[in-house]
Amino acid sequence: MSASLDPTQRLLRACRGEPVDRPPVWLMRQAGRYLPEYRALRAGIPFLAMCRDVERAVEVSLQPVSAVGTEAVIFFSDIFVPVAGMGVALEFAPGPVIADPIRRTAQVEALALADPRETVPYVFEILRRLRAELEPRRLPLLGFAGAPFTLACYLVRGKGDPERRYEEPRALMRDDPALMRALLERLAEMTIGYLNAQIEAGAQAVQLFDTWAGLLSETEYREWILPGVRRIAEGLRRDQAPFILFASDAPHLVEVMAESGCDVLSIGASTDIAEAARRVGGRVSLQGNLDPAELARPREHVFARVREIAAAAAPARGHVLNLGHGVTPETPVEGVRAFVEAAKSLAPG
Repeated sequence: MSASLDPTQRLLRACRGEPVDRPPVWLMRQAGRYLPEYRALRAGIPFLAMCRDVERAVEVSLQPVSAVGTEAVIFFSDIFVPVAGMGVALEFAPGPVIADPIRRTAQVEALALADPRETVPYVFEILRRLRAELEPRRLPLLGFAGAPFTLACYLVRGKGDPERRYEEPRALMRDDPALMRALLERLAEMTIGYLNAQIEAGAQAVQLFDTWAGLLSETEYREWILPGVRRIAEGLRRDQAPFILFASDAPHLVEVMAESGCDVLSIGASTDIAEAARRVGGRVSLQGNLDPAELARPREHVFARVREIAAAAAPARGHVLNLGHGVTPETPVEGVRAFVEAAKSLAPG
């Protein structure tokens, strides 16, 4: 493979399992509080207001390109932005807090399924401006959404769970399965329209964040999550943008998630990427999976770990270098920069 691929070609080819010169690289939460530039721009602005501010959101999305040299941009937003467009009253303190947690059928039926271009138009203006900015540099633009189950965890509980157990949605699955299914189906329908509108606005790949899928067993995943993710995969314009599926801390779900119809399976740091490559790497490309905590280690360690991960993932049909979760606020900028530079230093494959 020639070393002349540009970043857009490299990412899209890796996602689709086509030959590349080396793995592409970007990071989840690469625009955020670890960057002084972000903190300065965000100062005094509520989080949702920041997501709605087109000028600031575009600037924040682009910050990692100059700050750490990442070769793909994911637009700045939050998984709950389209949920607010469904008529859900929420605030961030600092995570999403739902004013009226969903426990009744009437609440599910009240969730609006209006055109996201009308309910959250700023999202697509951000994407259009970013695509115009990135196209001359041949840097790819990624869109994203929250998966139905992960969104439901917050909507039913009313807020995040510091113990990461989410007993309320699990109780709803047990005590009122029809209500939980109706909620998941409505969220899946919203997600298809939302991601397709992102693709229309310029997103060249899209990622579905199912952060809390690992709470479920494989049997539960097949019953509660897989049908919705398959529906999303089937409804997306994947000929225009590959579909990346992410779950954190879910090594037991690797094979079933590969059945979802995704093009790329993004795996958490607790999953052995060599084992994932062996088990599902012929069917889907892989993304990941350095532990974000390792970015605080010396530069030489980060370089060594990137080489190890790339070698372990090499048997898969394609590989995108990323973290096993998002960059944390306390991460040193030089650690993120070392990760990107290590990826770029890999010898052509």
